[in-house]
Amino acid sequence: MISIDFIRENPEAVKENIKKKFQEDKLPLVDEVLKLDEKWRKIKYEEDNLRKERNNISKEINKKKKSQETEEAENLIKKAKSIPEKIEKFQKQRKDLKEKIDEIMYKIPNIIHHSVPVGKDDSENVEQGRYGKVKEFDFTVKNHIELGEELGMLDFDTSSDVSGKGFYYLRGDLALLNQAMINFARDFMVEKEFEYVEPPLLIREDVLKGVYSNEEIEQMSYKIADEDLYLIATSEHPMIGQFINSTIRAKDLPIKQTAYSMCFRKEIGSHGIDEKGLFRTHQFNKQEMIVLCEPEDSYKWYDEMLNHSVEFFKKLEVPIRVLESCSGDLADLKAKGCDLEAWSPRQKDYFEITSLSNMEAAQARRLNIKVEGKGERYYAHTLNNTVVATSRAMVAIMENHQNKDGSINIPKALQPYMNGKKKIISRKKDKKE
Repeated sequence: MISIDFIRENPEAVKENIKKKFQEDKLPLVDEVLKLDEKWRKIKYEEDNLRKERNNISKEINKKKKSQETEEAENLIKKAKSIPEKIEKFQKQRKDLKEKIDEIMYKIPNIIHHSVPVGKDDSENVEQGRYGKVKEFDFTVKNHIELGEELGMLDFDTSSDVSGKGFYYLRGDLALLNQAMINFARDFMVEKEFEYVEPPLLIREDVLKGVYSNEEIEQMSYKIADEDLYLIATSEHPMIGQFINSTIRAKDLPIKQTAYSMCFRKEIGSHGIDEKGLFRTHQFNKQEMIVLCEPEDSYKWYDEMLNHSVEFFKKLEVPIRVLESCSGDLADLKAKGCDLEAWSPRQKDYFEITSLSNMEAAQARRLNIKVEGKGERYYAHTLNNTVVATSRAMVAIMENHQNKDGSINIPKALQPYMNGKKKIISRKKDKKE
């Protein structure tokens, strides 16, 4: 969400930004919101004049009473009594207009950073770099579903009976590997001096609207029946939400936090392997990092958070690439963003595993998160980045660390969290031995 002041002063720049995002259908929103804003300001002007008139009349009443001009004072009192009703009428008009303005403002995309490549969709995202060596296999590689089921540790059929599609059971060492990633991610971020937080798993609608678009809420969020609560889709939301309607002292910035949580999303792949797999599911585990900072520092933190992600997956010995999101692929709240993608030896291609976003002041403006410093108050900049979504990382580890016999090598960084175990082998083989 950008400011109405910016739209007033730069309507053509806002329209040009909409064009860069290939959302021409939203161009009329700029003129529409400006007309509503003009009405709002005129009503505010009339309302302010009424307040001034009421104050002036109050002063006159006191003068008339002191000079014992009783009749004149009574006439002024009658006139003063009619003003609150008029003010209340103007207040209601302004409130109704403000709701309409906000509804439109939420649809107008954030101003993208000048460095964002212009493109229509994710097919025009720009590769920024590759890290890690792609392993050559001398056998036919298996996908993570085949590997997990043959190990006897990944069960989609039972979960489908219990919960429906989009869920899974992890058992044995694969379940422990999942926990190893969670614990390693926590320790990794704490070493980077991020405060560890455990957030609520439910979030109120007013907070959710501050971090998500209405479309995203409708598409992805699970609503609790008869409650003003939703299951969280990512811990970023309650983490940013904890600062709603707050003013942070400049000397307390940056705020750097990391959190683990289960996450819940309605979205799920509609065909092929994603109907039975870990890549996109309704429930998953995620470690997140957020930063609240001074506006001039946000791109320094953007680079640092990206470096953390690259380092993390290097330690997991997973080949990755960084793909910068083009203008058309950026969600409306984002000023700049990129994805980390892991190599899939089965697909011979990369797939998304994490996402980094700089919202600049958009989230803070929606949630009213301000900074007090430099003799003024202004909106903080907010950034978020996935440390690891363990289900997607599990796919990358299983496929890239598989052996011919179907066993999985455990990355060295995770071995201390697996009691020193170096390899995951079949439960069936384990029983035989």
